[in-house]
Amino acid sequence: MQKLLLIYLFAAVACGPALAEHSPANHSFYNVRDFGAKGDGKMLDSKAINKAIDAAAKAGGGTVFLPAGNYLSGSIHLKSDISVYLEQGATIIATSEENDGEYDAEEVTVNTIYQDSGHSHFHNSLIWGDSLHNVSILGPGRIWGRGLLKDYKKGTRLANKAITLYKCRNVIIRDISILHGGWFAILATGTDNLTIDNVKLDTNRDGMDIDCCKNVRISNCYVNSPYDDGICLKSTFALGYARSTENVTITNCQVSGYDEGTLLDGTYKRTENPEYKFHPTGRIKLGTESNGGFKNIAISNCVFDYCRGLALETVDGAHLEDVVISNITMRDIVNDPIFLRLGARMRGPAGVPVGELRRVTISNVSVYNADPDYTCTISGVPGHNITDVWINNMRLYYKGGVNTHDDKKVIAENENKYPEPGMLGQAPAYGFFIRHAANIKLTDIEINLLNPDSRPAFRADDVTGLVLRQVKAAKSNYPKIAVLNSVNGLQATESLDLK
Repeated sequence: MQKLLLIYLFAAVACGPALAEHSPANHSFYNVRDFGAKGDGKMLDSKAINKAIDAAAKAGGGTVFLPAGNYLSGSIHLKSDISVYLEQGATIIATSEENDGEYDAEEVTVNTIYQDSGHSHFHNSLIWGDSLHNVSILGPGRIWGRGLLKDYKKGTRLANKAITLYKCRNVIIRDISILHGGWFAILATGTDNLTIDNVKLDTNRDGMDIDCCKNVRISNCYVNSPYDDGICLKSTFALGYARSTENVTITNCQVSGYDEGTLLDGTYKRTENPEYKFHPTGRIKLGTESNGGFKNIAISNCVFDYCRGLALETVDGAHLEDVVISNITMRDIVNDPIFLRLGARMRGPAGVPVGELRRVTISNVSVYNADPDYTCTISGVPGHNITDVWINNMRLYYKGGVNTHDDKKVIAENENKYPEPGMLGQAPAYGFFIRHAANIKLTDIEINLLNPDSRPAFRADDVTGLVLRQVKAAKSNYPKIAVLNSVNGLQATESLDLK
């Protein structure tokens, strides 16, 4: 078996530099069975797994190996210079017993005021690492968070996260699958030089949350999360200070909102859950927590299926800037295909000014069968514009079918509310709603309706510098293609008739 593992590690090194530091030449292997693990799914194996990790760390580093089997476990403590490798057929199962003392309690942290409990504590997890370097979780095995909580429950000794990394660096998570990951399947906070590759997450809450991290690569991942976000970048105050999430690439990924478990079993079911009053979530999002902001983000070659669309949000006083999104395809989208929101919730220390959302480029996007109650939204708040947004080469197919429309309806500002598509009520246009914005450019845009609709294609309120070039929209039952209120510096060429 060690020979096979050596072959895997040699191949990984040959395929790219990401695992170069984990060359097997100077590594020792620590089979958890040699430390007392049974792998029978009945006896708790976390003590044995931790003994293997401690032995490897004491020796200066190594690979902790889990052969095929079911490893019932409480908290597993990662250490620096350690790789944990799950063989095909190996499953770590989160115990559901509260009184066995296997899970670590919440630690005392620097701040619990400006973010929820899930983002404030890190040791109450199935697998966690704190202030580590050179850590890997590898292999085609599985983590099953069977006993993990989906939220916070005071007084319990159960965990609520599958993998948590706090203030770590040089981390690789590759090839594993996580089923039912709890509040967060993967939570990385203040973790730099992070690679997540070829990971499958099929979970009940957030798939992966990347919070206050720098130099992050997320690639070739499948994330199914019907009840929460799929891939979510955040910048909370959990470190005790504001730190941006920056230099992040997300590429070749798929996000969806199928029934939990049906991504991994290949059935891809879409059962309506009456207990869940909103649509499936899934999606890729920047926000909601946004104390430190987002910079230098590139998202490319991603597929959205039966979930929400892209959301870029800054509402807690930070800058969201220099974001490039390209080559995106979406199908059966249950709310805004694109949602850009600059708000003033200001959940953070007093005295911080309203933030900025600027320099965003979105190109080569195809959307089919988008929900009719929503639209593509770009909305700042009074006195604070979203600026410098360019959307290019986009094809949209909305369901349509909305038969009522009040042209004089006042659209709520809700500037201090939680940002979410739908927060402004039913969309006043079936294609785009743009408000409190400047220097917005839409080029080569085609908007289609699958059913007749009573709304205009566009509505723009309080916009300075709106460029429409080669923009086409299906004719609706509304007499005008666009409703423009307080729009200055309009340039419309080779486009729809705005009269």
